[in-house]
Amino acid sequence: MNKPELLAPAGDLEKLKMALIYGADAVYLGGERFGLRAQARNFTMDDLREGIEFAHNLGRKVYVTVNIIPHNEDLEGLSDYVKELQYIGVDALIFSDPGVFLTIKEAAPDMGMHLSTQANNTNYKSAEFWYKQGIKRIILARELSLKEIKEIVDKSPKDMEFEAFIHGAMCISYSGRCLLSNYMVGRDANRGECAHPCRYKYYLVEEKRPGQYIPIEEDEKGTYIFNSKDLCMIEYIPELINSGLKSFKIEGRMKSSYYVATVVRAYRKAIDEYYVDPKNYKLDREWLEEVKKVSHREFTTGFYFNKPDHRGQVYETSSYIRDYVFVGLIKEYDIKTGIATVEQRNKMSVGDEIEIIGPEKRVFKQRIERMWNEEGIEIDSAPHPQQILKMKMKKKVDKYDIIRRERREDE
Repeated sequence: MNKPELLAPAGDLEKLKMALIYGADAVYLGGERFGLRAQARNFTMDDLREGIEFAHNLGRKVYVTVNIIPHNEDLEGLSDYVKELQYIGVDALIFSDPGVFLTIKEAAPDMGMHLSTQANNTNYKSAEFWYKQGIKRIILARELSLKEIKEIVDKSPKDMEFEAFIHGAMCISYSGRCLLSNYMVGRDANRGECAHPCRYKYYLVEEKRPGQYIPIEEDEKGTYIFNSKDLCMIEYIPELINSGLKSFKIEGRMKSSYYVATVVRAYRKAIDEYYVDPKNYKLDREWLEEVKKVSHREFTTGFYFNKPDHRGQVYETSSYIRDYVFVGLIKEYDIKTGIATVEQRNKMSVGDEIEIIGPEKRVFKQRIERMWNEEGIEIDSAPHPQQILKMKMKKKVDKYDIIRRERREDE
């Protein structure tokens, strides 16, 4: 049985490396143009070359987004850009617009092409159309149930692959196509500049009563009428696999390295455990608890089992649940002394209880007993962003292991 691909977001080079080290089979990312995450750091060509080399050395893949819905001026330079991506070894491009598709075919005919969820593929005849154009992978619309997905897979050619989002933020739009941001703040979500107005706080104003703000729900805090819960399908790995999906996609190119590594690690363990013994597979609750330890909203299963109702929304707040803080990344470890070199990511202090996670190891806890700065001077706390420090570890750790702690009430 071929395992489905676990596909992770990579907002920058560090996130790419963390995603692959923690178990992703492939990553998707954006270059400096033609993608839908203009506010992400994204990848320069030099970054892309390094990222592709890193991925290919591990036997993994890199997909690049060119999924904007372009106006005429947006097409300038696209052909040369696609040629360069082919030259440096990108495995596939993710697109939604037929004009972009035509440009890719003309500029890089041997390039792999994945049809974006922005193309709104919701039925098997549409899949057949794209297959006849030479497309072998379709990222399905988010508005499909598992039953509908299985029917599409069953009625499509055997070598057609289908990909779907299985974890992350959901936007209130049709498969990512949204005009709200453009209307409200002049930033076109379909050209990579979404301002996320679906997360804003809304009130109702009656035409003849200006200035009187009436909560749409009877709540003095107002309401967030477009504010979806986050998708989480880690409890339904067998159902996802049995639907015939070939790629499980995690959302989050704007998320942190900690988010990417933790979520990938949990899904990697769940998928691998299923294939050990599919008939007797059971969810380890630790995997669900792990995805709750990153910044997230309440969870939903989206459209997979039925159309979402009012329970799929968060009405009280647009804030994330942040119970844990990413405080450090292991850079080196001296097995003789038990001392690790750590790059600080958030403040930590002597006496803090911390948790350490890695791609393979089980989570373990310890207290920080002693720390030293780069000059070897003992310190009580590490408050400076990305400062290098050393600390004694109770167990063996490895490069790229993550240190986290519970968030304090005053944070």
